[in-house]
Amino acid sequence: MDEACYTFDAIRGIQAGKSYYLVMCPIKLISKIFLFDEDELPAELRAQRVINRSRIPEITRYILNNPTEYAFSALTASIDGKVEFKPVAETGAYRNIGKLEIAMTSRLMINDGQHRRAAIEEALKERRDFGEETISVVFFIDEGLKRSQQLFVDLNKHAVKPSNSLTVLFEHREPLADLAKHLAMNVVGFKGLIEMEKTSISNRSIKLFTLSGLYQATRALLQNPAKSDITPQQQRLAVDFWNTLSEIFPEWKLASERKASSYDLRKECVHAHGVVLHALGIMGASLIATYPNDWKERLHALKKINWSRTNTGFWEGRAMLAGRMSKAHNNVILTASYLKKVLDLPLTEEEARIEESYLRALGED
Repeated sequence: MDEACYTFDAIRGIQAGKSYYLVMCPIKLISKIFLFDEDELPAELRAQRVINRSRIPEITRYILNNPTEYAFSALTASIDGKVEFKPVAETGAYRNIGKLEIAMTSRLMINDGQHRRAAIEEALKERRDFGEETISVVFFIDEGLKRSQQLFVDLNKHAVKPSNSLTVLFEHREPLADLAKHLAMNVVGFKGLIEMEKTSISNRSIKLFTLSGLYQATRALLQNPAKSDITPQQQRLAVDFWNTLSEIFPEWKLASERKASSYDLRKECVHAHGVVLHALGIMGASLIATYPNDWKERLHALKKINWSRTNTGFWEGRAMLAGRMSKAHNNVILTASYLKKVLDLPLTEEEARIEESYLRALGED
């Protein structure tokens, strides 16, 4: 090439009859050579979605907190400008291995990975040595805005985000995720009843709760912020709390032992659903804080509640909407508020506000 250029070791491939190139790009170059559409451009003139700035700090922390373990999938970019591929050999096994030369006057537009690019730029401000590592980039030759926009659609339309339960299952850096998995395997009323991969329970499933539901309920119980350490005392407390509830709800244990049908239990009882599990976690945090010495005994007051789903005059509007269980935020709060009332616990400002609104709608001011 007769002008200044970027040169990368590259592998050439073919898709849809067109060449594309895979290169290893030094991280320190990412923020310098790659562009993404400016936010101010009208949507019809962009080839990307507007960057969500709120996502950047989390990705940046991931890089900085895991310097020996972080992993990024390849960026995808389009080259708008002069490009030349020089293979090692014209024929044979090395005809698709060589050097990719890209004129420095070219525009390199990211089609997929703009948030990673922005986070890398931020991480480099704190860790300059990070720039010597590499990230893989797949280059397509730009054929104009229409092609770039279609490329964005094609790259994203079939992407499927892993379920929340699967994310917790495969997460090994977050202590709370490890605790949720420990609870699923060791609490009497949870053994064999936790759906470890899906975020919902199918009608005929033998499971009662999802791993993500147990994770959220335990987070509420321990009032644990994301990625915080779990002390041995907190782990014992979580095990004790859920085991105590397994005694209060013997149906859980019977389902675990396959002496009762999980399907029938979900059909008949509200306490066999995630909305109540989460509410129990919220209530539990308040109970343990208010009565640290005798919370176990006080939990047994839950036995006097009519947990039947046929009790629609009560559960409708709290844990249920139109006869169906609801995990909406307000329903979790309304259910937790009722449990707190039964155990003589104070409501938070938010709980009191939502409870008052609910009672007003029922005409019970």
